[in-house]
Amino acid sequence: MSRIIFDTATSLNGWIADEDDSLAWLFAVEGGTSPDPEVLPTNAGVLVEGSTTYEWVLAESDILAHPEKWREFHGDRPTFVFTTRDLPVPEGADVRFVSGPVAAVLPEIRAAAGGTDIWVVGGGDLAGQFLDAGALDEIAVSVAPVLLTGGAPLLPRRAEADRMRLVSARAVGQFARLVYAVG
Repeated sequence: MSRIIFDTATSLNGWIADEDDSLAWLFAVEGGTSPDPEVLPTNAGVLVEGSTTYEWVLAESDILAHPEKWREFHGDRPTFVFTTRDLPVPEGADVRFVSGPVAAVLPEIRAAAGGTDIWVVGGGDLAGQFLDAGALDEIAVSVAPVLLTGGAPLLPRRAEADRMRLVSARAVGQFARLVYAVG
């Protein structure tokens, strides 16, 4: 069965985007624009994003005007976007808009994954919804040497230590890479 992984970068004090929903702070860190390939989920056949993340990605790289840029990160993988709004789709991209509780949409996402892993790219609240549904298997975080004054929190949920087990902790360039199994 597919594993569901929340893999993201965060500031040292736990923000995944700043007050303007920007990741410019991350790209200013050495290695922030092109993460080490060994830290990216290797078996992810499906990506899942919230609408804020999706819209930021489209705007940041002007993807609607340059749809070929979509493939640089997403490849040909289906991308599920949780939203209640009508949003544009880059030409040639396999984007599937969904809404409602994660548990209700999960069978469709798992079917699209076909046994490969499911990568929850962001945001933190969406990852929290997977956690709430008991569907999150792993949390992988690359902690950047940056302090932000606010923004979007890493995972706006309370989860006690009995739900997570440290799998690995190591330095990857300027980042501290932490991986937890979720039970």
